[in-house]
Formats: sequence, structure tokens, C-alpha cells
Amino acid sequence: MSEPKFTITLAQLNPTVGDVPGNAAKARAAREQAKADGADLLVLPELFITGYPPEDLVLKPAFQAACRAAVEELARETAGGGPAVLIGTPWVEDGKLYNACALLDDGRITALRFKANLPNYGVFDEKRLFARGPAAGPVTVKGVRVGVPICEDIWLEESEEYENVVECLAETGAEILVVPNGSPYARDKNDLRLSIAVARVTESGLPLVYLNQIGGQDELVFDGASFALNADLSVATQMPAFEENITTLVWTKGADGWHCKGPVVPLIEGDKGDYAACVLGLRDYVRKNGFPGVLLGVSGGIDSALCAAIAVDALGAERVRGVMLPFRFTAQVSLDDAAKLATALGFRYEVLPIADAVNGFEKILSGTFAGLPRDITEENLQARTRGTLLMAISNKTGAMVVTTGNKSEMSVGYATLYGDMNGGFNPIKDIYKTEVFRLSSLRNEWKPEGALGPSGEVIPVNIIVRPPTAELRENQTDQDSLPPYEILDGILERLVEREEPLASIIAAGFPADVVTRIDRLLNIAEYKRRQAAPGVKVTEKNFGRDRRYPITNRFRDDGKALPAPDEKLVARAGRASADVFDG
Repeated sequence: MSEPKFTITLAQLNPTVGDVPGNAAKARAAREQAKADGADLLVLPELFITGYPPEDLVLKPAFQAACRAAVEELARETAGGGPAVLIGTPWVEDGKLYNACALLDDGRITALRFKANLPNYGVFDEKRLFARGPAAGPVTVKGVRVGVPICEDIWLEESEEYENVVECLAETGAEILVVPNGSPYARDKNDLRLSIAVARVTESGLPLVYLNQIGGQDELVFDGASFALNADLSVATQMPAFEENITTLVWTKGADGWHCKGPVVPLIEGDKGDYAACVLGLRDYVRKNGFPGVLLGVSGGIDSALCAAIAVDALGAERVRGVMLPFRFTAQVSLDDAAKLATALGFRYEVLPIADAVNGFEKILSGTFAGLPRDITEENLQARTRGTLLMAISNKTGAMVVTTGNKSEMSVGYATLYGDMNGGFNPIKDIYKTEVFRLSSLRNEWKPEGALGPSGEVIPVNIIVRPPTAELRENQTDQDSLPPYEILDGILERLVEREEPLASIIAAGFPADVVTRIDRLLNIAEYKRRQAAPGVKVTEKNFGRDRRYPITNRFRDDGKALPAPDEKLVARAGRASADVFDG
């Protein structure tokens, strides 16, 4: 007698938030493939019908109704046989809104399961959106009892606040755990996901299927990387990262329960994962928001070079436009390197000198500035002129401006509001400067699967090895204003990612005066970061969704609140100083 079989199709797909008809169409297409594969069950990711995360859109009654109608229509389409469908959807019941999974079979919704453990940390804010669902038993599909913990339901063990959903499922007869997820990418996240899954399999003795969505949604990137574990902790399947994929798994039941052996694909991790996340995040931000293409200021420096490579990989060279905006401080080597970059990547490139505009602004302001010394104000006029011209081209063509500041600059405010900070999206916003160098060298040796740019050396080596400079004054380098990036990034990683006390950072060997100054810059630059473009999240502590500090904040780590500012001094000098970098 042959062993019982149960066939599950995992649809690792890329939904769009708010596109209920489009997401439903993706579900239909996946079901057709699952049907052709002889599947018993098609599984789609968490809140698939809305796209994840829907944020406050999910509170809109008209949106809730549209999602319900779409799911009910998909349910009716199962009347003719074929696989059952497990799909994530918001669901209103007894006046409460739940993050739910609906099981569709035999022409109807045969079961609903509600998420019990609602995440409320980092990028997640589900407690203010959804009601907490009760722990419930498994659903039955073709005679097999399937446990459906939803994302966070497997991440937390039982406590006063959280229920051990997996334990409940095991005790009520589940045979396989199927976990729909909306788990965003972060560096080294795959190891964490696997360790969580291993813990749940170990405590329950059940095989586990972990299905994650892919795609970019504003700052978040979902990398897929779905997998399944057998009850003996062997890998049943590993799906690829950063691409849509539909995989059908045939499970067989022996004396020790259900077991499967499916395809195992190597994952893209580390620097390669960060680069792939930046490409996918930019691609989907442009595609899902309907921009025809992008443009960016190409300075001959490494940040804009890396962003240009990411843009071409994401969109293709024909949808990328680079503009060099030189002034008298722009070195010939910068012009040469920018031109070489454009040739290597194949994007449209033009040079628009800005001297007439900058001189014109200075002439207009000459009376207002009479008797005042030249300072950072005149430097920032150059950056703001460039920002104005890029936005004008954007207005005329519809192309979105890509802004190119790295995380080191965003941390300490080494950027100009309404100048180089202008733009709609920043693919390297969460990448420190030292990582910018690494990713640039990496891209000359490798590119992600599906990248649309050319292979080989696309970022001229001189751009990578040349000391970085804003070129806003004669012979300027970044190190005139900042410590070496190896030191700066080491301090910032401890201040931002780890929230370490200053004393601990100094004890680690960093100069006390430098640590204190960088901490000060980090604090006073918050007002700039609030006005920065969104950008891809790749770390556990990006600016915006993860790290949300008040702009008005006098606390400092020395235990003393800052004194009230001298109003006469503020009126005279404003915020302009060499330490603030921008007025």
C-alpha cells in the first residue's frame, strides 16, 4: 500500500498594497499553476489580498469591504474542484478587525484563523490596527489537519501577553504547520528565521512550512527566502531570495509523520543580500508608484556611482538619466569619472554647468549678506542649485529623482536640505559609507540574478579609491569635517544600531572627543532626517520606521540635559555652524 500524499504549492509572490484586483489576479494565476501540479493546497503570504503592510489603509471600511468581496469571489471559484487556497486577508467579525487567513474550498470559505500575537516593535504597529485573535486548532484540508500560525505566532513563546500558538496547535491534532509571513529583509535575518522555526519544530515535533512574500513596499523590502523543515529538522525545501517563485512540494506520510524533499536553492546573503535588497526596493518603488524612470545627479563620487549602478540594475539603462552639475570647484577628474561611469552603465548622461545660477543667487543675496563673511551658506547654494535643477527636470519628464546620501551622512547631517537631499527615494539611505565602498567593489565582480545592468567593471576603480569629497570649496575632502569613515561608522554602528552608552564606546578605544562630537551631531541632525526621502531598509535600525527620536530633545548621555539655548545667540546665528554642516 502506497504512503498517503499531501501536495502543497507555495506561492512566494510580490503583491502591491491596495491593489486588491491585481493581488487577486496573482492568486488566481498561482492557483492555476497549483492545479496543474496536482496540489491539494495553495498557500499565499500574510495579508496577501491587501499587500503587506497595509498600515492605516486597512482601517478604511471601503477597503475592508473590497478585500472581503475579493476573497469571497476567489472562494466561489473553488467550487469546480482543484486545490484549496489559504490566503491572508483582513477580516471584520463582531465589530473587530483581524489579521486573518481564510481557507477557500468547495466554493466557500471553509475556515478562518486569526493572528493571535500582534507585533508592536521596529517596523510593526499591528496592535493599533488589529484585534488579537484567539488561539485555535488546525484546519482540515483533504483530510489533513493543518496548523496555521500567522507570522508572529511562531516568534514568541507563551508569556503573560503572548500565547504559544504552536503548542496549542500540536495539542489539538495538527499534522503540519503552515506559516504565512510578511517578514521584511534585514541583514542576517535568514539565520534568525531559521532558528525560530527550528525551535517551533523541536517543541511541537511537527514539520513546518515558512512562506514569505517578496517585493518592495516603501522603505521595506521582503526577500522571500521561504523554506520548509521536516520534523527531524532536515531542510525540506529552500526557495530563492529576492524573486517570485512558485514551488510545489509533495509530502508523504510514514510512521513518523509527514516528510518532504524538495528543491534547495542557495541564498543570497551578506553584502550581496544588501545590494539585491537595494535593487528590489528601488525597482518596486518606481514600478508600483508609476514613475517612467529615474534621474540622479552624477558627481563623479562613489555614492552617486553606486546609486547609478543600482538604478540601472533595477530598471535598465534606458530608464535612467544622469546629470553632472559642475561648478568651479568640480575637478576635471570628477567630470572624467562621471562620464566613464555613464559609458560603462550605458545610461543617458548630460552636463549642465551651474555657475550662472549660483552667481545669480549670490548677486540677489549680496545686499542681504553685506558685511557678513562667506561661510557654509555659499557652499550650500551650490547644492541647492543642483537640487532645484534636478527637480525641474523631474517635473518636466516625470522621472523620479534618486537621492544618494548614505547612512553615515544621514546620521551626522553631512547633507544639505533642499539640495543633495532632494529626491523621491534613496536606495542607499541605510548603507554606511564603509559599506558603500564594499558594495561598489562587489558590484564590479558580481550582479544579482535578474539585474538589468551590464556585467563586469561598471564603477570606475578611481571612483572607489579616490578620497570622497563634496567639492563645495577648493581642495575639500569629507575628512576635513568628519573623522575617517572607519572610525565614524564604528561609532555610529554602536550609537544607532546598539544604542550603546558613550562611556562604553569610549572604553572600546574610540577617542572621547570624537565620540562626544558624533553623538551631538547625531542628535541635532534629527530635524534633517525627518525631511529626508524614504529609502531601503537593510539594517535592524534604519532611520524612520525603526529609530524614531524626537526632534526637540535636550537629553545627552553625560547625564545632563542641555541648557536652554541663548535666544539672542540663536537669533543672530541660527543653526549654522561648522558642526551642523547646513543652515
